[in-house]
Amino acid sequence: MITSVDFRRFKALREACVELKPFNLVIGPNGSGKTSLIQALLRLRTLSRLAGETNPTSQETRSAGPAIEFRFGPPNDSATARLSCVSEMVCDQVEFAGIDVAARKTLQAWISGIRAYLFDHYAMAAGGVAAAGLELAANGANLAVVLANLQTEHPVAFGRLQDELVRIMPEFGAIKFQRSGQTVQLALTLSDDSGVVSADNLSQGTLYALGMMFLAFHPAPPSVVCIEEIDRGIHPRMLREVRDLLYRLSYPGDFNENRPPVQVIATTHSPYLLDLFKNHPEEIIISQKHGTSAHFERLADRDDLADLLSEGSLGDIWFSGILGGVPEE
Repeated sequence: MITSVDFRRFKALREACVELKPFNLVIGPNGSGKTSLIQALLRLRTLSRLAGETNPTSQETRSAGPAIEFRFGPPNDSATARLSCVSEMVCDQVEFAGIDVAARKTLQAWISGIRAYLFDHYAMAAGGVAAAGLELAANGANLAVVLANLQTEHPVAFGRLQDELVRIMPEFGAIKFQRSGQTVQLALTLSDDSGVVSADNLSQGTLYALGMMFLAFHPAPPSVVCIEEIDRGIHPRMLREVRDLLYRLSYPGDFNENRPPVQVIATTHSPYLLDLFKNHPEEIIISQKHGTSAHFERLADRDDLADLLSEGSLGDIWFSGILGGVPEE
């Protein structure tokens, strides 16, 4: 997994380092670097494919420009990957160090599995053209197709996903696919057999939950999953289920899953979701913004954390501004 990301002169992250765990929930105000962290991982994925290619930009320009350095966990804990940039918008070169060629190729293959999602319920409800071998689109636009493929290619995994859907949302009885030519549409049957609800009549939260269920139950998920605003459209009482879906990715052994763990980086603005992590402060990253610059802090590193938690819920403490990670007044 990625153990740390070190930023220099990159957007608001002028000099900031963040340590990463298997699961990471990032909180903070707008413009504080949450999205920049995810963008950095996506740039690493893109440039990793081009590692070793030279770029004519002068060394002087690069040394003065933004840079992002990644470190990794075992067996690659001696390795670094450094992105060099000619501007905040253009990072065009990556250099690996502390790793031999064979191990680097294995690491690059793992890096190529980094994915980021910002779901769009209109796109998710639209259906799609049937095709094999697809992965979930960044906005979830092909949700119907990838779920239909999961049913065909991995029926046991699909059955477990469907069971989880019914457990979380008992008003539904099953996932149904409606086909017209090559087009696949998603629908859910009602548990009382009173009808079928087409995807364009499903709630935003239901579609988002289905997208996260697909990632959680697929037998070959991405190596790193980044999801922005995981609370969006989700009722506060269902946030625990959303958290546990993502925990299934990061801690597969706890859910009797026999596959490598997936590193998760998620963002939220929900104090209700934050409350669920009171016993896991090591999984919370606070993005602090001061003027035009920002940096990261891990909640577990606060010396006064025990005293703060004795005074109220974690969400309330954050909302009050005591922890930081809120808009400046």
